[in-house]
Amino acid sequence: MSQGARCAGRGRSPIVIRMRQYSADLTPPWKKPKPVPEVAAEPGLVVEEPGTGFCGAVIRCEAGTVTLEDRFGKHRVFPLEPRGFLLEGRVVTLVRPSSAPVRPSRTASGSVAVPGARARVARAGRIYVEGRHDAELVERVWGDDLRIEGVVVEYLEGIDDLPAIVEEFDPGADARLGVLVDHLVPGTKESRIAEAVTSEYALVVGHPYIDVWEAVKPASVGIPAWPRVPRGQDWKTGVCRALGWPDNTGAAWQRILGSVHSYRDLEPELLGRVEELIDFVTAPG
Repeated sequence: MSQGARCAGRGRSPIVIRMRQYSADLTPPWKKPKPVPEVAAEPGLVVEEPGTGFCGAVIRCEAGTVTLEDRFGKHRVFPLEPRGFLLEGRVVTLVRPSSAPVRPSRTASGSVAVPGARARVARAGRIYVEGRHDAELVERVWGDDLRIEGVVVEYLEGIDDLPAIVEEFDPGADARLGVLVDHLVPGTKESRIAEAVTSEYALVVGHPYIDVWEAVKPASVGIPAWPRVPRGQDWKTGVCRALGWPDNTGAAWQRILGSVHSYRDLEPELLGRVEELIDFVTAPG
């Protein structure tokens, strides 16, 4: 009998019979998937496609698809399906972002972003690091902060002549000098050189790693741990061989640097020292 059909009996009032409506979906409630959050596929967002295990950053989002780039520069295109991705281990549905760009609220170092801020005129003070890789890593994570503060980072190609370099720089209250040293542990050559710098307007700090490569977390690079290289071997070449990478330290560094997206990819022993140097160099005169 159709909904709302009427039945009439002799001498009785009409009776309205209503049929209960059922949803076309007969799946029991306890078997239905729980709703998951929708996340805009903004460039730079790092997600994983669980079906293939491919993990990468969003570089493009078009109608119905999203393109990801992994740490090795490989691109994969995936459909924007419900519950199709993992974000920090949680299932999410990626959606096409709105036309209005969403500005990041934090810089790569974790500082509050200042949209539209212009770079400050460079200070007289400087931060010196040992090599080009150190400088590129500092720029990758702290570049936005350094430009706003007007701090220039330069590299020395080693610190054997550090006391003379500091003396030539002639640091002062309005021109402080910060120096980041690799492998700064007690009893080493590096520690003896650092102790020879005595200016109150120069600060020498360091991390315990043989090279700044080790300051990048192994998990971010996709390796279980940084290998131990026997004494007498070139450390970077030994790392490449132990990991089965080609003997091309330049290409290896680009691979490592490409895996760094924010401060979360670096070890605390480096993070704290760079923050300390920035605070020192920008302290009021």
